[in-house]
Amino acid sequence: MSLFNTILGAIDNPNLQANTGQLGDILNTVQQLSQSYNSNPEAIQSAVSVASKYVRSSLQQQREEGGEQQAQTLIEQFSGTQPSAQAVLALFSQPQIQAMVEEVERRTGLSASTIQAMLPSLVPLILKFLQTGSATNNASGSNPVLNQFLDTDGDGDVDFMDAMQMASRYLNP
Repeated sequence: MSLFNTILGAIDNPNLQANTGQLGDILNTVQQLSQSYNSNPEAIQSAVSVASKYVRSSLQQQREEGGEQQAQTLIEQFSGTQPSAQAVLALFSQPQIQAMVEEVERRTGLSASTIQAMLPSLVPLILKFLQTGSATNNASGSNPVLNQFLDTDGDGDVDFMDAMQMASRYLNP
């Protein structure tokens, strides 16, 4: 099942947080980032895609070290549509941040300073996207969106940007 299908399932599940308003907020914030940084939407989408790969790696490590709840706690604590430098620092070491900035720079042509300025917005957004699978009302349980994102079957196929693009089409038919 694709990440987007998992999100659609979460929207249909009243026990999970996912809703169309939440997806709309995420997509609107990505669009605002494009405008704020005078960048084309494709560059921002590529930046989100690269950043999501690093978030995935970090959350996998968190899950390996402290279980699924540790990864879920980071999502709950740092997800949002507002910038948070703390989210970046909670997930990444300085060498990881530098590697991410360099990869985004290579893929997008955005300057390193622009990428550095953007990361505190991108990371919480990615976490917000993952939060769609969180249980409502502080109920415990597995986060199917997080599990799909972390690619529990290990095939390496994490289609984060595809999922965001499909969400955009789903919300704006």
